[in-house]
Amino acid sequence: MSRIVIEAPGAAAVGPYSHGVHANGFVYLSGQTPIDSKTGALIEGGIDAQVRQCLHNLQAVLQAAGLTFADVVKVNVFLVDMNDFAAMNRAYADHFDAPYPARTTIGVAALPLHAAVEIEMIATETKHRTGH
Repeated sequence: MSRIVIEAPGAAAVGPYSHGVHANGFVYLSGQTPIDSKTGALIEGGIDAQVRQCLHNLQAVLQAAGLTFADVVKVNVFLVDMNDFAAMNRAYADHFDAPYPARTTIGVAALPLHAAVEIEMIATETKHRTGH
């Protein structure tokens, strides 16, 4: 299996990992926390602002790969407080259209930099190669 690394201006990395990797017709996007790539700091605001920043960072990685949210097939959302589920859903819904990607939401004890949310994705490149 060959891996082609995606590095995206506009996305942050807080460790030794790639923003994304092309492999076997898919793009695997590393989890993004709500970090402002210009300041390197966690953004201020509640869960709505943090979800939107995570998705903004992920959109930058998708764009660097030549993809959009329409190419996403699977999303994993990690929430520190499951009471934020409804607010996360509202912000999330603004970025996707039906048919929605598969999704799992997982409650976690903590996230890097004390973020309230982290989101990772898998997207497909198949339609770009087959013309569908």
